[in-house]
Amino acid sequence: MKTEVKALVIGGGAVGTSIAYHLARAGWDDVMLIERDELTSGSTWHAAGLLPLFNMSYASTWIHKYSVDFYKTLEAETGLDAGFFVVGNLRMAQSDTRMDEYMLYASTAETCGVPYEWLSPGDIKDRWPLVRTDDLKGAIFHPTDGYINPADVTMAMAKGARQRGVVIERKWQADALRWTGDAWEVTLTKMVEKGGNLVPSDEQVVITAEHVVTASGNHAQRTARMLGIKMPAIPVEHQYVVTEPDPALVEWRKDNPQHPVLRDPDAKWYVREERGGWILGPYERGAPARFEYDVPEGFRADLFPLDLERIEEEYMSMIHRIPSSEHVGLKDDFNGPICYTPDGNPLLGPAPGLRNMWLAEGFSFGITAAGGAGHYLAQMMVEGEAEIDMASVDPRRYGPWMTTEYAARKNEESYEHVYLPHFPDEERPACRPLRTSPAYDRQKARGAQFGQANGWERPNYYAPEGFSDFDSRSFRRGGWWQYAVDEARAIRDGVGLIDATAFAKHVVKGPGATQFLDWFTCNRLPKTGRITLTYALTSAGTVRTEYTMVRLAENEYYLISAGGWAEYDGDFLRKAAQDKAGEFGYIEVQDVTTQWGVFAIAGPKSRDLLRPLLRDADPDSALSNKRFPWLSARNIELGMCPVRAIRVAYTGELGWELHHPIEMQNHLWDRLMEAGEAPGLRLVGGRAQNWLRQEKSYRAFGTELARDVTPLEADLVRFVDQSKDFHGKAAMNETGIRMIAVSLLIDGPDDADPWGREVICAGDDRVGRLTSGGYSVAFGKSIGMGYVRPDLAAPGTRLQVKMLNRFWPAEVVAESPYDPGNERIRRDG
Repeated sequence: MKTEVKALVIGGGAVGTSIAYHLARAGWDDVMLIERDELTSGSTWHAAGLLPLFNMSYASTWIHKYSVDFYKTLEAETGLDAGFFVVGNLRMAQSDTRMDEYMLYASTAETCGVPYEWLSPGDIKDRWPLVRTDDLKGAIFHPTDGYINPADVTMAMAKGARQRGVVIERKWQADALRWTGDAWEVTLTKMVEKGGNLVPSDEQVVITAEHVVTASGNHAQRTARMLGIKMPAIPVEHQYVVTEPDPALVEWRKDNPQHPVLRDPDAKWYVREERGGWILGPYERGAPARFEYDVPEGFRADLFPLDLERIEEEYMSMIHRIPSSEHVGLKDDFNGPICYTPDGNPLLGPAPGLRNMWLAEGFSFGITAAGGAGHYLAQMMVEGEAEIDMASVDPRRYGPWMTTEYAARKNEESYEHVYLPHFPDEERPACRPLRTSPAYDRQKARGAQFGQANGWERPNYYAPEGFSDFDSRSFRRGGWWQYAVDEARAIRDGVGLIDATAFAKHVVKGPGATQFLDWFTCNRLPKTGRITLTYALTSAGTVRTEYTMVRLAENEYYLISAGGWAEYDGDFLRKAAQDKAGEFGYIEVQDVTTQWGVFAIAGPKSRDLLRPLLRDADPDSALSNKRFPWLSARNIELGMCPVRAIRVAYTGELGWELHHPIEMQNHLWDRLMEAGEAPGLRLVGGRAQNWLRQEKSYRAFGTELARDVTPLEADLVRFVDQSKDFHGKAAMNETGIRMIAVSLLIDGPDDADPWGREVICAGDDRVGRLTSGGYSVAFGKSIGMGYVRPDLAAPGTRLQVKMLNRFWPAEVVAESPYDPGNERIRRDG
């Protein structure tokens, strides 16, 4: 066995073999894959092999699409039939709400070039008469979709990997991983058969690897312990049953090709043909998480006992949908572990806090994602960045606050939600509330309807007593919509308070801090007491993180970034500071997120709210432009609370962010509520804020700002200082302008607004996509932001946005359509 390699992949399922294959195809000629048992012996062997292109995530859609396209090429390359049956995928709808979901998905699919067809109940019955359609609204059909044999495709990828020089070693288990400073030392133990079990032998070997990838599937928690990290990849039971041959299907097949895969999400199941019978795979309520801490030593290619009572409802609904299946007996059954994560997306990318350690864990749709996961992870490892934004699958989207209990319960919820409607305004209830600011109970008492980001509870909007957020969810304007409209208008006309405590906050200080941040970010550094908006770039020159930077002292800075990405930002920041300490001097990075609460005050009456609370020798002038200019920061006192006040407003109105000691939050809240009675203070949630920032063309990280666009493509030239050297500068300039960010006003339907997932067209040409969407109270119509071809970015350009399966006229508008001169945000008083 080789003892030194460029990359070691741990895990021989579909995901691991794909990663090894793609690393070799990307040019790494010294790759090894180890598997503790046999290839495919984990969840791969009992997977149903479905390849659903349907996904509401832009990144996951690309990953799945790559897999489907890639698997079709394997036989020509390897000579092995990957077992891909391109039979199509029919996704049916029993309700108008479900059809709304499909229409939103279809617009997203168009941005990635995924083909689909619309079918009426009559169309379905004509083409597939075994399906009952009298209670259906319609369906969406993917003709390029189907199913694949998991073992065959894994073996084909393994052969392709071997042909490209990958060494694959079976019956070796990773038992220890140690970072030496420039490589990983991985202790492997030979596994041997003993009494039908697989047990460790006394034979060990140490492999030195520059890079390690863990694709350990059900063993993810064991892997996490060896690495000293947390990751929420925990399996959940998934059952499916195989029936005896259905005579009606056998007869139909005499004159027809294979039946397409059927999905009835409203009944929570998929069904596909299997040797003249059917495979039923339900996603029922009550499926338990397993292996929260470890996989039992004797568990190999094993299964759990079937629980037919748990899936009785789904089984009966299959009989309803395919009446010929009623008298067909059961032939086989499977109940095996499938790894999940709390949001259903895999953990694919760098491990938090570790160097050259890559995670590929938590794949609930592992066969579907394996090909694309290998392709895009190989791009990250070999080239430094993937061509698509991988933030939504980055392992660092979960912070160290995440526990085993949280992961297990959320993963059970994630499983149960596979076939529930994926509302864009959905907020799932499990494990909540967990991370709360001190004012949470006060906000709840005033009608706050909370969303969750990175575990934090944040008000989305405020509603009257008795209002149900659950019942208000919709793919159109939900019951919350009017409340958000009123909140947005309150900020435009009066004054509002937004709880922004969840912001990620880091202090960077030390002798090397200034030189480091000057290299780390692309904008000029602010002077002491001032702030700036700036960006940290990837090695590919794309946007890695957005920061509001406050300079507290000569070599001390306060960095504020998106609330959902504290660990994601912090890990990147800490590693970069460590890398540059030898060049710039000592740099200290502190995560102070939980030490500071934040209330954002915004609106033309902001001064009227704050003046009565201000403890200052001249409170009338303390908040004036002269003493407290726009884009500056000062330490002030409001009541008995010391506040780091920052004059900036994400809403585009006069306002301040009030950063305060978290333990004093309730005191500050109560004083603000008292002072707010006179100016008519309105409590405002994140949904209204999201609309308001679009009226100002303010980009948001995770939507307009991502690792697949440069700041120049985001049209942020004014925040890029080309006179200095900074990380990613050369790559940014070499990339050029492929697409460019624009703001659009949309003459859309009366009952719906865009969600930021829709395709943008010019005539019949697909020319871009929305990244944000909503309603503009200033213009009385829908608004959106997105990316289009540079030749279509001029204000006045007429385009179309596809919503609810129709094209709606849209016009590119000038930057910051609301108050383009920033007169309101700079107003004096």
